[in-house]
Amino acid sequence: MVDAVPGAAAPKRAIVIGGSMSGLFAGLMLRQRGFDVQIYERVDSELAGRGAGIVAQPVVSDMLRALGIDPVDLGVKMSTRRVLDVDGRIVCEHQRPQTLTAWERLYRMLRDAFPADLYKRGVGLKGFEQSSRSVTAHFSDGSTAEAELLIGADGIRSTVRQQVLPELGPLYAGYVAWRALVAEGAFPPDIHREVFEFLTFCLPPGEQFLGYPVAGPDNDLRPGHRRYNVVWYRPADERTELQWLLTDERGTTHTISIPPPLIRRDAIAAMRAAAERLIAPQMRAVARLMDEPVLQPIYDLATPRMAFGRVAIVGDAAFVARPHVGAGVSKAAEDAEALANAVAIEDIEPALRRFESERLAVGHRIIEWARHLGAYLQATRTLEEQARSARHSTAEAVIRETALLDFLET
Repeated sequence: MVDAVPGAAAPKRAIVIGGSMSGLFAGLMLRQRGFDVQIYERVDSELAGRGAGIVAQPVVSDMLRALGIDPVDLGVKMSTRRVLDVDGRIVCEHQRPQTLTAWERLYRMLRDAFPADLYKRGVGLKGFEQSSRSVTAHFSDGSTAEAELLIGADGIRSTVRQQVLPELGPLYAGYVAWRALVAEGAFPPDIHREVFEFLTFCLPPGEQFLGYPVAGPDNDLRPGHRRYNVVWYRPADERTELQWLLTDERGTTHTISIPPPLIRRDAIAAMRAAAERLIAPQMRAVARLMDEPVLQPIYDLATPRMAFGRVAIVGDAAFVARPHVGAGVSKAAEDAEALANAVAIEDIEPALRRFESERLAVGHRIIEWARHLGAYLQATRTLEEQARSARHSTAEAVIRETALLDFLET
């Protein structure tokens, strides 16, 4: 709880729905500005970003410092990007210092900074109603909570967004990502020497395979104890191949995504066989180490609104950009900062309108840039998307544009 000052008005209350990155950034920033905050996370167990690596943009370190969290051990420092051809030769190289980390590393830093007694696990939102003075949330365990502000930070499947924008949902982008985190110790010495310390790309026609080093289990940054984040973007037609990939051994077709243990063995075998044909020998060796890969269909989501009276949506509840931009976490952090700054200085409803006017255009710019970068990976393309793919699919463009936010400054 936020400490009360004798004689002062009680602190404003905020309910945050979703306990991942967006929710934690929002909760911490609101507490820093004097709000009494409760976070509700529908998953009962501790969250985990299985198979997820993150390019930690500089703004993420800035936000951590602003919250009093030292980012010095945020991730692995890397400076060189390379593209390899199918024979394993270096096609081009680019120097760009960056910090690369695992989802669990950043999540743990934020989670440890938020009071454990104010973080409610295994409690999902059923719905809410609001008046001119407050919002009342109803939860899956039968409880209710009332506050001056409710924030939907509950991701691509957002319950908050579904209530305020029931017609809006994610749009499939035309391709999927196979992902895995591979232990550094599993790398053969020669393969480790050639690829581990670099952001390395292979570019089969219409596809993209990449890998980079991140923190190891328990956030271990010691050489030899780290992991390699592997991502392979492959086109998949929505009506045919995507449905096949999302159907498990029992014949159940999943929506949005499929739990890794349920991915069919023949789908994984087909992915491995394609690796042997299409990518550089060094990365074929890496692909063989993907013991239990994650399948991630790629989606676009772009909201027309972020503020709804005393309710706001942030992070992936509002905008889901294709991963090539590397903006997911920085977008969530900046959404949270803009919202917290706004509600700290004026009444909730006008503050949220101001927040929306500041962040809505940024979200749409990120979505549009991500679509440009990913157009050449789609199973089907319009004439405009074909033109985009010609511009952004070259080796030089890929290593100079992927996971960099320079476009926001132009």
